[in-house]
Amino acid sequence: MLFLLFSLDCCEGLNNVDYSKADLSVMTLALEYVDLTDSRFVVAVLCIALNPLFWNLVARWEHKTRSLTRMFRSPYVACYCLGAVIMLLNFLRTNCFTEAMRSQPRLNVLDCLVGYYIGVAFVVVGTVFVVSSFLVLGFVGTFLGDYFGILMEAKVTCFPFNVLDNPMYWGSTIIYLGWSIMPGTLRTQIHIKRRRRCFFLITTLDLDQGMDLPESLQLSF
Repeated sequence: MLFLLFSLDCCEGLNNVDYSKADLSVMTLALEYVDLTDSRFVVAVLCIALNPLFWNLVARWEHKTRSLTRMFRSPYVACYCLGAVIMLLNFLRTNCFTEAMRSQPRLNVLDCLVGYYIGVAFVVVGTVFVVSSFLVLGFVGTFLGDYFGILMEAKVTCFPFNVLDNPMYWGSTIIYLGWSIMPGTLRTQIHIKRRRRCFFLITTLDLDQGMDLPESLQLSF
């Protein structure tokens, strides 16, 4: 019976699938707004992937060997040092992410004041989840204190853990989503304000001195 189950191929096996009929329009549309060859994008992806890999490997290594505890002669000091390293890595990741978002193609529909406020709303909501999680867990609880043998007295069930299972991870994701929307929209608004100021200045000179605006400037405004 077990042999029969393993011998069965769904849809007569993948060899009979006609890949030429696959709809790749969604993938093509997505690639129009992602420049995979951008070095800043590659660095940001590596930082996003390697940061959690680093601290999880270090925490598991500490849990098995207690090497950091012996090195710093205290589980609390060791946890504080690892937490400081994690925070520095997070700053680096945020900087790389911001630089990558500035260099990537953008959706025109997001380059407006409404898009900017949507980004701000995401950042605010994400910050609420991250900060409230930190206040409930404390520094040690936030930065993997349980791997150092530092356990909390009881399971945390209050906000935001009664809303989401992993509010700090979700909060960080929401913050990055909002931050990815904000830089371009903010830059667009600054550009619009500069053009308005320039137009006001040129118009003032035109009225005061009786000058005619060049056709190129008239068309640009």
